[in-house]
Amino acid sequence: MEILVVNARHMKNVPGKKTDMKDAEWIASLLRSGLLAGSFIPPQEVRELRQLTRYRKNVVQDVNTQKNRIEKTLQQAGFKLSTFLSDVFGVSGRNLIRILIKNGKFFPSDIEEGTKRISKEKKAEIKRCITGTLTKKQRHFLQLQITLLDGLLAHLESIESSIEELSAKWNDDIERLTTIPGIGLTSATAIIGEIGSDVSKFPTAEHFCSWAGLAPGDNMSAGKKKSTRITFGNPYIKGIICECAWSTVRVRDSYLSKFYWKLKQRRGSKKAVVALARKMLVIIYNLLKNCDVYNEAKFEVARQKQETMRLHKIAAEASKLGFSLVCNDVA
Repeated sequence: MEILVVNARHMKNVPGKKTDMKDAEWIASLLRSGLLAGSFIPPQEVRELRQLTRYRKNVVQDVNTQKNRIEKTLQQAGFKLSTFLSDVFGVSGRNLIRILIKNGKFFPSDIEEGTKRISKEKKAEIKRCITGTLTKKQRHFLQLQITLLDGLLAHLESIESSIEELSAKWNDDIERLTTIPGIGLTSATAIIGEIGSDVSKFPTAEHFCSWAGLAPGDNMSAGKKKSTRITFGNPYIKGIICECAWSTVRVRDSYLSKFYWKLKQRRGSKKAVVALARKMLVIIYNLLKNCDVYNEAKFEVARQKQETMRLHKIAAEASKLGFSLVCNDVA
């Protein structure tokens, strides 16, 4: 017996009085007619990798939340380290927090010892800014927060090791995805964890984008367009691709970033980044399907082909109207 998990949106019952019996009969008749398609369920090994990559995202959020708590505790006591440190939890920031837990306040010699990689002018500014004092209970509370943060970071490191070990099977596909601008090693691993390396379950790239929730709507009635919002789809892959799209925007002189900036002028940044995410998803589908790598030159060839077709079309329209085109070479 083959069991199918089917999207309820594809088999809505006829409106009216609905019962479980009628619903079961309707589903059975659709199945006999071959009108039901099973939902995409990746293999067991891919689901195990997906479980780890999703868990890693939650742990990273916990780490950031704990860092915000520690910074709030410091600011409440008058120590605004983020004013002069780009990373409060870097080497210098950690040294200052360690000294603060030990002494409850800073002495000039502590600043010299804890901020060895900072210029003398900035050290003088730090000495003027840090003048607060921590009580014994506040120091103990800060120590508890730092201990929890260290535990979360160690836990995150063990998760990274497990993901690296489990994803070794798909190293070639992960490296293939990292050739796309804006997609790094972490994002590529998360993408493989969501869809695997076999995309044959999806007949076309359009089916793949619809499953991911990046297919635009086409709600039109009586010639009036009502909504073009994207579908719900898989929120995990959608979030990953949209984050990668924002990173791609910052990669200058690339086809994908030029596509975004060109579309942004007409449709706005949010719609442009969703369109860019969908284009990236189509590229990912074709790379995994054809075992190919991202090549920027292919888009230039396609652009030149479109220009040639456009010129032929203009020449054909001019010929119909009795005109002939003359090409002038501009030096």
